[in-house]
Amino acid sequence: MGPSVRGPGLLLAMMALSWLGGAWAEGTCPFPDRLQYAELEESSRTMQSFPVGTTVSYVCRPGYMRIPGIPSSRTCSKDLQWLPTEQFCKERKCNHPGELVHGSVHVTDLAFGSEATFSCEEGFRLVGPDTVSCVIKNNGVDWNRDLPVCEAIACKPPPSIPHGSYTEADSYVYQMVVTYTCDQAPRGADPFSLIGPATIFCTSDEHSNGVWSEAPPQCRVVKCDDPRVENGKKKTGFGPHYSYRDSVTFECDPGYFMIGSDVITCGEDNTWSPTKPVCEKITAVVCSALKIKNGVVVPEKSVYEEGESVQIKCNAYCAFPGGAQDMTVTCQGQNTWSSLQDCTCEIKGSDSTPSINHGRVIDGQKPFYSVGDFITIECYSGYTLHGEARIQYVGENKWNPGVPTCQLSGYITAIICVIVAIVAFLAAFWVYKKFCSQNGSYTVDESCKETCILKTNVPAEMEETAQKN
Repeated sequence: MGPSVRGPGLLLAMMALSWLGGAWAEGTCPFPDRLQYAELEESSRTMQSFPVGTTVSYVCRPGYMRIPGIPSSRTCSKDLQWLPTEQFCKERKCNHPGELVHGSVHVTDLAFGSEATFSCEEGFRLVGPDTVSCVIKNNGVDWNRDLPVCEAIACKPPPSIPHGSYTEADSYVYQMVVTYTCDQAPRGADPFSLIGPATIFCTSDEHSNGVWSEAPPQCRVVKCDDPRVENGKKKTGFGPHYSYRDSVTFECDPGYFMIGSDVITCGEDNTWSPTKPVCEKITAVVCSALKIKNGVVVPEKSVYEEGESVQIKCNAYCAFPGGAQDMTVTCQGQNTWSSLQDCTCEIKGSDSTPSINHGRVIDGQKPFYSVGDFITIECYSGYTLHGEARIQYVGENKWNPGVPTCQLSGYITAIICVIVAIVAFLAAFWVYKKFCSQNGSYTVDESCKETCILKTNVPAEMEETAQKN
């Protein structure tokens, strides 16, 4: 009897406990959410259950700070939600890095975890990190590394050269130009010639280290022999001796035609380049090489036989008067060609070399420039190049980068200023002594004071005009 009664009673008790347990479970909130910006206080972290009405408290995580007026606690509501849900901590912010002298600071946000990046202007390099992060530091937030600085890219002093010198300075920074000159040769000795670029400038490599744009020139004695052409004569370039870059122009005697270039130049190896031309006798069955302005000849030969034809092709943006860009001509003997014409060019070309005051073109000079042609410029002794030495023609009489200028070197300008100051001082002293002293004494009477004051403050030109009037 006992067991039969105990069985139903036990079953009822278990059902009751199960119902009570379900009701208890339905009246509790889940474990509080894990927040990115805050964490539970120690006392709240030890709780095992969260019935309706339970309150838990949070503290802001490192890198965050309380938002005034918003509670940092949440309560389990009747609908088993943790309320309120409003964010009560905000990210701490680092101070703005400030301005970077000769550089830029790139910041999108100053909040904890953000980054700032840095870059320098052309001619300067970054010393320090190019990126810093806003991190936790000393119970707050700050940048994780010292901020960088931009320092000027500097070059070591330029190389010295035998028998020459360069314009010296206290330091050599990015884009600074130095000019080399050769020493004066002893009396009676052959002069030195500057071989290579007269100016080089400080630039940078891929690692922002200061380097010179190219190797320095050399100062050497260059002598070429007196060139003579049989059955021809010089048109220009007469002289007792010839040194580096001296040029001579030839023409053939009547009845002869030229094979080769009519202009030769003395090179650094003491020889003429190109080789001297040859004057051949004109016969009934030959023609000399064609020289076409703004075009090329195919095939190109020094001598053509009677009846031989060649094709003339005009350069880019150029054409013959009728609009065609190529034509065929035939040697008729006696150095005569059929239908020979020159190519004319559109405005995209230029037939003028840029004018450089106190400077010259040392490489690439042509009677006509097409788009893409390069020239190299150097300044005369005592002047400094401002701009790029090598520039490219881009059409419509424009060069890229712009045509540089040659300006007086700093040390020459300083000398001129000193001389002008000395002359001005001596002139003022002479005026004072002449009009404001008596017998070598500098005692000035009342009648002289006003005149003296006026004369020492009026330019000499105005004084002379007043005396004439």
